[in-house]
Amino acid sequence: MINAKDGLLDSTLRHVIKCGEIELRPYDRYGEPRGDMDWFPLSGKTGEGYECFLLRFQPGARSTPHEHSGHEQFLMLDGELEDCDGTVFRAGDFVTFKPGSRHYSVSKKGCTMLVVLRGQNYALCGD
Repeated sequence: MINAKDGLLDSTLRHVIKCGEIELRPYDRYGEPRGDMDWFPLSGKTGEGYECFLLRFQPGARSTPHEHSGHEQFLMLDGELEDCDGTVFRAGDFVTFKPGSRHYSVSKKGCTMLVVLRGQNYALCGD
């Protein structure tokens, strides 16, 4: 049995975010903050090649059309998200977009997802 007294764990190297206690802020990855999407960066930073964040679409929100330079992966936590080709993602779905993919998504009723982004997303046009 492992315990804290054996010296294996250096708890100063651990960081915990209590996601149930955070306050999402207006989504601003492509410039001006949006009123229909909210997010909370969990790790990494925009432009550093790796990001992990919570993202919430309000009902009726549509993402900015964009292209992926690296992989984008997300886990649907609640709600539904419809991609531009009509594919619907629901709670529990884990989705991967490969580098070079282009798309936008719409959530008619709203949704929340955990996003892991490697590389950059580049806006193809404004909303």
